[in-house]
Amino acid sequence: MLMRTDPFREMDRIVQQLSGTSGTWSKPSVMPMDAYRQGGAYVVAFDLPGVSPEAIDIDVERNMLTVKAERRPAARGDDVQMELSERPLGVFSRQVMLADTLDTEHIEADYEAGVLTLRIPISERAKPRKITIGGNADRKQISG
Repeated sequence: MLMRTDPFREMDRIVQQLSGTSGTWSKPSVMPMDAYRQGGAYVVAFDLPGVSPEAIDIDVERNMLTVKAERRPAARGDDVQMELSERPLGVFSRQVMLADTLDTEHIEADYEAGVLTLRIPISERAKPRKITIGGNADRKQISG
C-alpha cells in the first residue's frame, strides 16, 4: 500500500473523485516541448511518456503543425485494486505555427524513449545565397 502525506494533493484527489474527473487530463493541451535550430533544420521535441507510437497523430495544414497523442490505461487483470492513480490518461494535443521559411513537405519524425522529435528543414528559398550582378566586363557578387 502507498501512503500519501501531501494534504493539498489529497484535497485535489477528493475534488476530482467528486467531479468525476479522477485519472484524466483536465487540460488537453498539456504536452511539454522544446524547439531549436540545428544546422539546416528546426527541431521540435515533445515529451510523450507512456504513449505508444500508434497513438500519435501528426498533421500539417498550411503552416499549422498539430500533434495529438492518447495515453490509454494499462491493461490490468480483474483482481487489481488501484491504490493510487496520478498518471494522467486521455488525449494530449499541441499546435505550433510554422514559419513560411520551413519546408513542411519534408518533415521527419522519430519517437524514442517517450520523446517525439520532428525535424523540419529550412526551405531553399530561405537560405542565404550569393547574387551575381550582371553588367559590362566586371561581375561582382553581393551576399544576400
